Amino acid sequence: MPKKKVTVQVSGSGILQDDVLMLGASLLKQWKIPAGHPLQLAFGAFRQEVTVISVPKYDGMRIGQVLSRKTGISSGSVLRIKYSPRSRILHIGPLISVMISRDYPDQPDRPFGSITLFCRELVSACRQQGGAVYFFTPDDIENAQDRVQGWVYDNGWKKRVMPVADVVNNRLTSRKLENKPSVQHFLREVKSRHGTAVFNEKFLDKNEVFDALRSKTSLLRFMPDSHLLKNLSQFKKMCSAHPVLFLKPVRGSLGKGIIRVTRNPDGSYQTLATNVGGTRKQVYPNVTKLFEGISGKMKSTRYQIQQGVNLIENGQRPVDFRALVQKNSTGKWSVTSIVARIAGGSHYVSNLARGGSLSTVREAVAKSSLSPAAKSAAPGKLQTAALEIAAGIEEAIPAHFGELGIDLAIDTTGHVWLIEVNSKPSKNDNTPLNDSKTRPSVKKMLDYSGFLAGF
Repeated sequence: MPKKKVTVQVSGSGILQDDVLMLGASLLKQWKIPAGHPLQLAFGAFRQEVTVISVPKYDGMRIGQVLSRKTGISSGSVLRIKYSPRSRILHIGPLISVMISRDYPDQPDRPFGSITLFCRELVSACRQQGGAVYFFTPDDIENAQDRVQGWVYDNGWKKRVMPVADVVNNRLTSRKLENKPSVQHFLREVKSRHGTAVFNEKFLDKNEVFDALRSKTSLLRFMPDSHLLKNLSQFKKMCSAHPVLFLKPVRGSLGKGIIRVTRNPDGSYQTLATNVGGTRKQVYPNVTKLFEGISGKMKSTRYQIQQGVNLIENGQRPVDFRALVQKNSTGKWSVTSIVARIAGGSHYVSNLARGGSLSTVREAVAKSSLSPAAKSAAPGKLQTAALEIAAGIEEAIPAHFGELGIDLAIDTTGHVWLIEVNSKPSKNDNTPLNDSKTRPSVKKMLDYSGFLAGF
């Protein structure tokens, strides 16, 4: 098997010509790369004809400063290589780009705010596994054709002009930014002009997910009764069918704006709504008055109305589970992590932003009231549900996803339910409970990017 990784050295000024690169003789022999004959160098969208010079007793790659500036490759970069004799193209990479919502150039140590650690981990993973990565915002792509102004890590964070990458990971956290004409134009252009693979290319609406998955008979067992809230008659029907309901903003996140509706024995209804200070309780004498109370919110917000599930609890606090499901180095869905999320004391939602806490699945299940058999089966059931739901999303929704945050619940009988699916899972909320330097989720993202780029 030929060696796939090389460390790049940038030679001093004037030592190497712009169209020459040096490779170790053993690499040329393993890959059958012709020395002294022109071939094409490819790095992301960058293409240039070069001549390769063989260097005995050396297993790296040397390029000149001009080629370094054109490609954005810095000395010490570790890249994978592949050579195609038929097309005479020497590919180095993969070159990965991550589109983020904003940057903070005046904060050199934290130019990406709360996701700076994730970005730094991805740089480290590239050094270990072979690859290059840069980060850019929608402001960096104005008039972009073949090149993008992006952030790279080279003894500190620096802005550098880079080729359009082999892969774009869309980490935009705002629908408004994602739907900007310039962003949509850029994504269309890089796919059509350069064959760039774009994954996690769109947000998922809560109701879109449930509507799509209803077509998959095998997934119905995971799905609570759930609909887009439209009118009073539908609302009455759901209220009579289920003692507890949840109203969720179709485009909400972090537990914002969720309303829990509970039917009382006397026919009245109680609502609990999440807000900045905690939860707000209200009581309505009947379902019509309840609908009138929430209909004002419906003018500005579309709601999903969903059957409440009798969740397992830890110390009277509801527990749910976040599964991070990612494509791996062979392009297949795999479960990277599943963590239990326990609701905060004054909340009925488990998001960490709402005061929730993390636990391992086994610890959370062990503290619940499930039967011994149900406790034993729970981890496997969650894994199965997460993988089947990810496959269902891929089949039913016409978009390219490389990772999904799948929120699941287990009821007091041990049955697994789908709560929602997030196509932009947080890089903080789903962190596995360990102290490893580079998270498995980061390594897996690089694995899939390498697969997409053909490395």
